[in-house]
Amino acid sequence: MNVAKNARVAFQGERGAFSEEAAVKLLGEEVTLVPRPTFDTAFSAISDGFSDYILAPIENSLAGSVHRSFDLLVDSRLNILAEVIIPIAHNLIVAPGGSFDDIAVVESHPVALAQCEQFFSAHPKLKRIATEDTAGSVREIVRAGDRTRAAIAGRRAAEIYGGVILREHLEDNRENYTRFLLLSESPDMPGASAEGGDKLSLVFQLDHRPGALYHALEPFARRNLNLLKIESRPVHGQPWQYRFYLDLQASRRDSEVAAALAELEKLVVDLRILGSYPAAPRPPVQKPLQKADRAEISHKS
Repeated sequence: MNVAKNARVAFQGERGAFSEEAAVKLLGEEVTLVPRPTFDTAFSAISDGFSDYILAPIENSLAGSVHRSFDLLVDSRLNILAEVIIPIAHNLIVAPGGSFDDIAVVESHPVALAQCEQFFSAHPKLKRIATEDTAGSVREIVRAGDRTRAAIAGRRAAEIYGGVILREHLEDNRENYTRFLLLSESPDMPGASAEGGDKLSLVFQLDHRPGALYHALEPFARRNLNLLKIESRPVHGQPWQYRFYLDLQASRRDSEVAAALAELEKLVVDLRILGSYPAAPRPPVQKPLQKADRAEISHKS
């Protein structure tokens, strides 16, 4: 993905967050990373003058959609330029000098804690503490130097803050991936066409009438266009009204796609194309961790 050298990329979280890892994977190490404390401040980073792009999580293969990101995207005028998918591997991290026997509490984001149920079931004496951010948890336990505290986060967080990884792959399911979107106020990547890409994301509202959703999807089905995802979200300020978000395996350069969109526009309310962009490669299927593998990993320190 080509962006200007030292382009500023905002993300929600602290340095070392999975969002930062995704930004580096997509754009390279030369971008300027701009951590923001909340999703709201991340999504306003361009208009506030802090960044040129925003990298936001949109869905996790286990936890589902990141609703706050979705709502902020739809309410904004931002455009999707690209997507990237990264594996989410959870590690148990302590301050230097810490050991597993010292740990009394484990801190992390609630989603990360929930994805490590087997680990906590095996160690019921460990108390879970929910925090705002995985990487921020590592920063705080290392800063405190308290050997009774540990954090669950990615390897990058341990490297940035000087934490020590005691155990790897705490996640219950190795098929744990998060999809991120690169967003911009412009619909174009530098040197690229807005019509490019083989994936199309759009959003619209429907009138309350029988068969409205069926008729909205029919132009795509009739043309054998593959629907990858559909999700409804409530419209803020309009009780019981919903927006429908669609991902399609489709290119706007295709005349059949253009015809389907023209037909759709007559059937729905407030149709908006969120982006036409290259689909990220699908991650390979991971081999499940066996008990022997977990035992071997758990003794690393």
